[in-house]
This record gives sequence, C-alpha cells and structure tokens, in this order.
Amino acid sequence: MGLVAAKMEPNAKEEIVEGLTQALAETTVETMKAQNFHWNVTGMAFGPLHELFQKIYEDHFEGQDFLAERIKAFDAHAEGRYSVFLERSVIEEHDGHADAKTMIEILMKDQETLSSTLSALAEVAEQHGDWATNDMATNRIEIHDKFAWMLRAHLKG
Repeated sequence: MGLVAAKMEPNAKEEIVEGLTQALAETTVETMKAQNFHWNVTGMAFGPLHELFQKIYEDHFEGQDFLAERIKAFDAHAEGRYSVFLERSVIEEHDGHADAKTMIEILMKDQETLSSTLSALAEVAEQHGDWATNDMATNRIEIHDKFAWMLRAHLKG
C-alpha cells in the first residue's frame, strides 16, 4: 500500500528526500550547463544544437520544480543555493569554452548520470511504498534517456 509523503516513517522520508535532493542538485547544475552551451555553441550544426540545448535546459528547469515540490511534500527543506548544488552534484559545471562535439559528449554523459541518479531514487521510493516519487523519477528517467539518445545520434556518422 502506498503511503502519503508527510506520514511516512522518518527514516523513509530521510532516504527519499536525500535522493530527491541529489537529483535536484544534479538537475540544477545540468540546467545551467545546457543553457551555457546553448549560448556558446558554434559550428556547422549551430542551429539544431542551439535548439536542442534549449529544449534540455527548459525541460530541466521544469524538472527542478517537480523535484523541489516533491521534497516539500515531505515537509522538508528544498535547497536553493548553487554553492550547495555544485558541492553536492557529481555533474560538474563548465565554462562553455568547448567545441560542439565536446559539448554534446559532456551533455550526453550528464544525461546518463541523471538517469542513473533517478533510477536509484526510484528504487528507494519503491522500497518505501512511495509510488508518487517512484513515478516522477521514472518519468524523468525516460526524459533523460531520450536526451542522451538524441545527443548520441549527433555523434554518429
């Protein structure tokens, strides 16, 4: 039987909020990186990459809100400081000085990292009967896997 977030056992809440906070940190860092690459991409594929990078950062900005609001459903604090996100995230920021191919490779790897982080969150949520977090994480996994595939396709040929 599924449980309401605010009524879960403290240890379950803590584990789920920890996973949500990790996903929020990584998503936030990736949002800014994708926007940075959107601003700075150059080359023959400028148009499609500029557009794709924008789709990524716009999606991730919305994803941040879903993650933060789910944290609030547990009556926990949703972190909002970039310094904390940068310290916590396994996804690193980038200065935007890179060629298009390198930008694609970096973002593709980051999408795979986000998918992995959210997979771990989905598992923890399922273990605690938190179907709402599990569902949200699973939906985000699908999105990150699709972006990874789209980026990977640019590297072929």
